[in-house]
Amino acid sequence: MTSKITKILSDEHQNILKVVETLDDRCNQVQSGEEIDRKFFLDTINFIRNYADKFHHAKEEEILFKELCKPGVEMHCNPIEMMLYEHEQGRNFVKEMEQGVKEENKTKIISGARGYIQLIKEHIFKEDNILYPMADEALNKKTQQEMLKRFEKVEREKREDKKKYLNFVRSLK
Repeated sequence: MTSKITKILSDEHQNILKVVETLDDRCNQVQSGEEIDRKFFLDTINFIRNYADKFHHAKEEEILFKELCKPGVEMHCNPIEMMLYEHEQGRNFVKEMEQGVKEENKTKIISGARGYIQLIKEHIFKEDNILYPMADEALNKKTQQEMLKRFEKVEREKREDKKKYLNFVRSLK
């Protein structure tokens, strides 16, 4: 049974996937000879850093992952270290993409973007289909309720940012 916390995180994944789908399309356009749409790439980097990382990953890293690593939480394996490693890899791909935009280097932009796209699609699949079901099973209702309150606090604190980034997602074709 999917808990409210993992449903929230999975729903956020859908916004991230929509952005990376558009990012993939824009990489194809750049590869076919079109000019670099600096605004789009910078807006996408901003979205990834602020919505995917500071808003979504913050809930995972600061709330969910910490709860799953507490003594007494039983899972048949603990993939948290790998998830954190992949978050860091994603940040490095975004830095490469940003450097490419600054240098107007199409190869670097595409390399960073494609690396991020592949990584995040696989990462989201693992979280939605492996980690989150494990978390739903491992965390008791009381812990999930406490986590939900912490999620709601993040939502309140980042309300305006979230609205701005969801508007960006909606603006994509």
